[in-house]
Amino acid sequence: MATRHDTAAPPVKGGAAPARPPADSPSEERRRARLSRRWQRDVRWSPYAFVSPFFLLFLAFGLFPLLYTGWASLHAVELTAPTDMSWVGLRNYTRIFDDEFFWNAAKNTLIIGIISTVPQLMMALGIAHILNYKLRASTFYRVVMLAPYATSIAAATLVFVLLFGRDYGMINWFLGLVGIDAVDWQNDTWFSKIAVSTIVIWRWTGYNALIYLAAMQAIPQDLYESAALDGASRWKQFIHVTLPSLRPTILFTVVVSTIGASQLFAEPLLFDANKGASGGPQHQFQTLGLYLYEQGWVFHHLGRASAIAWTMFLILIVVGIINYVISRRLRASS
Repeated sequence: MATRHDTAAPPVKGGAAPARPPADSPSEERRRARLSRRWQRDVRWSPYAFVSPFFLLFLAFGLFPLLYTGWASLHAVELTAPTDMSWVGLRNYTRIFDDEFFWNAAKNTLIIGIISTVPQLMMALGIAHILNYKLRASTFYRVVMLAPYATSIAAATLVFVLLFGRDYGMINWFLGLVGIDAVDWQNDTWFSKIAVSTIVIWRWTGYNALIYLAAMQAIPQDLYESAALDGASRWKQFIHVTLPSLRPTILFTVVVSTIGASQLFAEPLLFDANKGASGGPQHQFQTLGLYLYEQGWVFHHLGRASAIAWTMFLILIVVGIINYVISRRLRASS
């Protein structure tokens, strides 16, 4: 006969139910509430604290100089007495617009910008297209493309000054080998602009090539495979697949290059044989940046230089608006 063994929980001493945990004291509840509020404030305000250094630096070195320059452009103020200001209204703007050297600098800036930006971006597209293929040591080539951008502007410009020397420059030596007379690169009207543009092209082509390369690598491979199945050659794939996909990136590089060309300063300053701000003996390659520097720090007219700076700023705003309109149309068409 089987014996049943039932197991039961041991009886609780005294026959009472299990004791409930003691309630928190009022001081403990206040401490937890205080910690909760502190945690909420930390979550809410910590992101602003992390980005505040940027805004503080921007206010100190960006917004305040911009606003102060706008205020100074409405006054007659000299570098020798920067605190002595006399109100002249828009006189500084009307004077620079009546100055033939301002229009000469604007024309030079436009010409140098065109003959440096167009070849630069076309070469960058071609280099990026080549680097987009599977090549040996592709990382090495990409580093080489970025090396001119990382090189000091002063060092690079001084090297190009030696290359474009009239009597002993390597460029004129090479031209002599093919029967072409020596060119006075620093004093000729057009060749001086070409020489300055060459420095800009050398410095920024690799940088733009890497931007184009990154955009090319984001293009889906299915598009190229579909084009190859339809019998499209690599050239047609580049024209009908790569270029349409790169339209936003090309627009971005055009705008950035335009802004950089409008602010061109170090290259023409160091290329001048006299190391002055005149941009050559006939102002043949003086840009708006050099014209601003000449008015403010050579002729000591800070008010007029401030007006030039704000004029350049307004030009950049117009360029930004054009970029916005074109980009909206491109998005709508796509």
